[in-house]
Amino acid sequence: MTTRRSVMKMVGLGLAMGAAGLPFDVDANEKLRPNLALANYTGPDRDARILAAAKAEGQLTFYTSIAEPDLAPVIDPFQDKYGIEVNVWRAGDEQVVQRAVAEAQGHRFIPDAVHTGSSFLDALRREKLLEPVTSPVFADLMPETLPDHHQWAATMLSVWVQAYNTHLIKKEDLPTSYEDLLQPKWKGKLGIEAKSTDWFATVVAQMGRDKGMAFFRELVAHNGVSARTGNSLLNNLVAAGEVPLALEVYNYMPAQAKRKGAPIDWFLLQPAAARANGVALMKHAPHPAAGMLLYDYLLSVDAQRILASRDYVPTNRKVPSPFQGVHVTPVDPTMPLKERGEWTSIFDQLFLDAGTGQG
Repeated sequence: MTTRRSVMKMVGLGLAMGAAGLPFDVDANEKLRPNLALANYTGPDRDARILAAAKAEGQLTFYTSIAEPDLAPVIDPFQDKYGIEVNVWRAGDEQVVQRAVAEAQGHRFIPDAVHTGSSFLDALRREKLLEPVTSPVFADLMPETLPDHHQWAATMLSVWVQAYNTHLIKKEDLPTSYEDLLQPKWKGKLGIEAKSTDWFATVVAQMGRDKGMAFFRELVAHNGVSARTGNSLLNNLVAAGEVPLALEVYNYMPAQAKRKGAPIDWFLLQPAAARANGVALMKHAPHPAAGMLLYDYLLSVDAQRILASRDYVPTNRKVPSPFQGVHVTPVDPTMPLKERGEWTSIFDQLFLDAGTGQG
């Protein structure tokens, strides 16, 4: 078993080779194809074969953007159960993708599995760096969290919820629809995160683009919306009473603050949106069976319960969640960069450039 500190260490041999500019032998990697073929093996002995091959490999390298405090609680049980060492390199979503792509372009194939935001996983898919996987766990997942290409699968959702200060707003006075926010009583009380393009685009699309755009224009014109940079800051401002009601923060933020005694709670208006994070197996994984074992584990009931206990929304339907039975639309990870840029311009013009308040 490795400790929390060893889980968080930089990947030793692989990163040393990368720093020295020494590429891995691609031909040697190809010898692992029999193990990689297990990614889409569906025979009755699938799990046993993957486990035996993974134990023979003995270790794996995992690139991830999972929050540091959550890594050991998720990874340590895997290592304890299977006796396979997980070498973790953690960074932000963009850095994870940049490193994986740069290493692959230099024929240095280091990570076996990657866990990051769905839009970033799709960038790796477009770079042809991911291996499709067929897993029996797929049957237990929310259908909308598993893309048809099976090159990655969502492990958890961060749902954007509405948060409010419980000292300033009574539960019975909460809006039950977005249209209720147009009432005069909400004037000067609303806030939004200043970079919430993905939430905005997803909600507007679900409303119907013309109807959604008309609604948000009317909301800003009549009641104003104060834009603040950072979901954590916005959540704190709600708890402090400076922003009585936030149009969107990640679900785990008010939940955690409430448990610590802050006067904050959350509710959910429809249409609802979420950002998915997921796991993928790398096409040139040096330890493909161990990577597959971790892949299955992260989607399993055991790991999903751990994620749920840390206020993530599990994608495995066998694990209870506050959002069970609630329709939530994940952000489209395949949105072209040009379209995403257009949505960003619309959002900025509406919420940032119209004098709705940044201070």
